[in-house]
Amino acid sequence: MASEVNLNRLAVFVALVRAGSFTAAAETLGMTKAMVSQHVARLERELGVTLLLRSTRRMTLTEAGNTFHAACVRILAEAEAAIEQVGRSQEMPSGTLRLTATGDYGTPVVAPALAQFMRMHPQLQVDLVLTDHVSDLIAERFDLAIRMGRLRDSDLRSARLGGFRQLVVASPAYLARHAAPRTLGDLATHDWVALTLLSSPLRWTFNAPDGSRRTVRVRPVAQANNVAAARALVLHGAGVSILPDYLVTDDVREGRLVVLLAQYALPECGIYAVYPGRQPSAKVRAFIDYLREFLSPGT
Repeated sequence: MASEVNLNRLAVFVALVRAGSFTAAAETLGMTKAMVSQHVARLERELGVTLLLRSTRRMTLTEAGNTFHAACVRILAEAEAAIEQVGRSQEMPSGTLRLTATGDYGTPVVAPALAQFMRMHPQLQVDLVLTDHVSDLIAERFDLAIRMGRLRDSDLRSARLGGFRQLVVASPAYLARHAAPRTLGDLATHDWVALTLLSSPLRWTFNAPDGSRRTVRVRPVAQANNVAAARALVLHGAGVSILPDYLVTDDVREGRLVVLLAQYALPECGIYAVYPGRQPSAKVRAFIDYLREFLSPGT
């Protein structure tokens, strides 16, 4: 039956017609003359038609063989083109890079990096989706996700891009009404803006200058489920909070926010590129390399 045709025999048949004889085809294919003859005979049985008329001196294509040969040449050419195209996609960034990141990191960091990356690769298109929920990369057809902090266990692959610091900050307007904390214990007496997407938003463990670890619990007066919203509350004097440095560096430099208790440090958080599959495509690999360089200090 045609549905049971071994497609590898198509290449043998085309090579035989191109070579003009079983002996020449065997040399081209690196197999014995008997094997070539066997492949063609089995192909004819699978198709249920005669493709070649053989004699001791020559072979001739039947009408069915001639039609089938033309179709096989086209099929093999299309297969070679598809293989070549896949190979190129593994070597050169192309197509659409669909990625996701959180809004607070995607807007100030990922989007500017993408804009520069696209100028380097004008043949590439980008689809950036900002969301605070953890997307299913496979179900939602993402090539890549930029994730912060501690990664969940999964079958996805990841590459560390860098890290960020968490800073205790407040606005000058808030500090004008409340004395700035001098010790970690003082934080418990201050109004706190909590970030509810964290697993423990009211309990923080700091590294002290002497190497010890100290934990403090805080009292919330406001909470938000989004880092950008928490920043807005702090900027407008609602209270003290801990925010990532990539979001507040400009605020601190321009005096809109003040870093508190800088002698105490929270553990650095990681920034990761997460992607499905064992081997990243060229576009994913290139953007990971570029973003890692983009995030490097001094670049």
